[in-house]
Formats: sequence, C-alpha cells, structure tokens
Amino acid sequence: MLLCLPDILSPDEVAEIRAILDAADWQDGRHTAGPQSAEIKRNAQIPLDSPILPEVQTRLLRALGSNPVWLSAVLPLHILPPMFNRYEGGQTFGTHVDNAIRVIPAEGRRIRTDVSCTLLLSDPADYDGGELVVEGHYGAQAVKLPAGHCVIYPSTSLHQVTPVTRGARVASFFWIQSMVRDDARREMLFDLDQTIQSLSASLGLNAPDAVRLTGIYHNLIRQWAEC
Repeated sequence: MLLCLPDILSPDEVAEIRAILDAADWQDGRHTAGPQSAEIKRNAQIPLDSPILPEVQTRLLRALGSNPVWLSAVLPLHILPPMFNRYEGGQTFGTHVDNAIRVIPAEGRRIRTDVSCTLLLSDPADYDGGELVVEGHYGAQAVKLPAGHCVIYPSTSLHQVTPVTRGARVASFFWIQSMVRDDARREMLFDLDQTIQSLSASLGLNAPDAVRLTGIYHNLIRQWAEC
C-alpha cells in the first residue's frame, strides 16, 4: 500500500524544523549506504551523532503519533528514529530496495523494516525533480508532495529519487517495524478501520454494524499481530 498523508506538520512546524536543519552540519549520504547503494546514492544527510537530531526526531514522532490515519495504516511496533536528507545540484538516489534490517543507533537494537516513510520538508515549487518513484504491482508511481505531507509505502518496494535539477529537496526518512508484517494484511486492516470510522461517524459508535466490524477488526489483529 502506497499512501500519501497530508498535514502531518503545520507550515509553522515545517519552518521551525527547517531552521534547525539548515543551520546544522551535513555529510555525504554515502556514509550510511551499503556497498551497492553507495554507487547510486548522491545526497547529503544530517550525521547520526548530530546534537540537533533528538529535538527534531521527538517533534516529528510526536506529530506522527497523534495522527490516527498514520497509526491505522502503519500499526507501528518499533520506529527507527527519523533521519534527514537533502538533494540539490543534480543529486539523486538510483533504483534500490531498503535494507531488511536496520539498527537503532543509540540502542544497538535491530528492527525489521516493513514500512518506509518519507516526510517532505520542502515545497514542490522550491525545486525541480526530486520525485520519489515507487514501483509496485500496477507500475511505477511518482510522488512529490507539499512540505509537511508524508508518504508511506512497503519497504519491499524498489524505489528511487529522481535528480534534483533546481533548488533543494529536504526530507525526513525512516522505517517502521509494524505489528503486522504483511503489506496486504495491513492494507485490509486499514480499509476495515477506515470503514468502521466512517460508519461510526454516520450511525454512532454503538451502531450494531459498527460494533460487529470492530470485533472483526480486533480479532484479525489478534491473529496477525506480532508484539
């Protein structure tokens, strides 16, 4: 499931985070790439030991954790702390697939990457190129979102960032280990949950159909969740 979610951050929040990031030190993004990715990855990243990271990571995770649609779609169990990258001057990241296992830097704990998330911190009018192109069963989808919006997609997907030929594309990127590792099951649960929310809004929380579907939802979670 590829899903774009609007307004994770307000314009003011984006501006505040950008001010912190723009004043920080950046390094070659290949420092965090494996041998294969290093050959096709051209960008800059905030170093993992940067002193500015904890504050912006906390703000971003707080915003995501208060978004019910994001929680419903991702069903997070563990989240790798957000990282930040910048593309400019023709920089790009060629077609690749994300590593199956990532290590949380401060803890040394491993997580499985089920869902990839990119949250944009630059407005599309400020740069040319820089589309996130995700390949799926129905072909490739190009994503270019307003600042403060995010996109989630299966970490199993081949994807790329096209060259940025004008301006700079700044974004946060990170991975989630979901309670439900299978993307098709997560998508079914998301559709079911959104249907329950719609029925509850129109008929009431305790309408028989809403209650029945809620029971089905939780029983599927019991069968499929890994906690």
